[in-house]
Amino acid sequence: MIIIAAIGLLCAKVGLIDDATNKKLSALLMLLVNPIVIFLSYQRPFDERLLNNLLLSILLGLISFIITVTVSHIVYRNRGGKDKAVERFAAIYPNAGFLGIPLIYGVFGSEGVLYLTGYLTVFFSFMWTHGMIVMSGKRDLAAIKKAVLSPALIAIFAGFAMFMLRIQIPEIIHTPLELIGNMNTPMAMLVAGASIYGTNVVKMLKDKRVYGLCAMRLLILPSLTILALMPFNIPPIVLGTIVVAAASPVAINLILFAHRHGRDHIFASQAFAAATILSMGTIPLLLMFL
Repeated sequence: MIIIAAIGLLCAKVGLIDDATNKKLSALLMLLVNPIVIFLSYQRPFDERLLNNLLLSILLGLISFIITVTVSHIVYRNRGGKDKAVERFAAIYPNAGFLGIPLIYGVFGSEGVLYLTGYLTVFFSFMWTHGMIVMSGKRDLAAIKKAVLSPALIAIFAGFAMFMLRIQIPEIIHTPLELIGNMNTPMAMLVAGASIYGTNVVKMLKDKRVYGLCAMRLLILPSLTILALMPFNIPPIVLGTIVVAAASPVAINLILFAHRHGRDHIFASQAFAAATILSMGTIPLLLMFL
């Protein structure tokens, strides 16, 4: 995955992937490929163990977000007239969908993606309510309604319904969808690499806020989640899925929200790039302690 990201960076450097292409690939990934991967993760024979683990992942995701929201609001309080909205959002919300899906699919397979949907249900619910309020400074009911109709949540609800009703799509439909889903990991890493290329690395390295934020997002908050969950008898694949999701780098939505609500989008881009690069080392490090 690191090598694919490096190829994406090289493609951006030579002009094969420009900003417009990268945005189109990102949209294709989030609106088509990711939802297909999520939906197909439910296409398996009904198993009570899978259902119990899925419900457990929702509970664990809720615990994880309660921890991150509480700690982040304490650490990134608005003081001295400084608005900490970007730092707070970046610390709380990981790239659980965009990069989490290919990471978990690569480590735990489709069963891991199934459990990730439980975490993502909590993630999307929090991000488009609490996260939107943090970045906008006000309640945006239209955005919340739009989130409910997002392809990812539709895929979760549709997949879960078919799983519970024991409905399997025919092979002639499953096969092409699976081929599209297999594009998920390489496409995500190409986009990540191309996104990193556009960052002012010198300016990023000079900004001390980036280091503190990366430590919070990639190490401190995931470690607190691990400490909170370790005492319980959680199936390893479920625990591993939650940890990878919680330890994912800064959400790409941070940049989109920063642009939309007039926040510091340059710092948001730097935080995204730095966290994405460093996560290639921090996620394997955290998995060693499970």
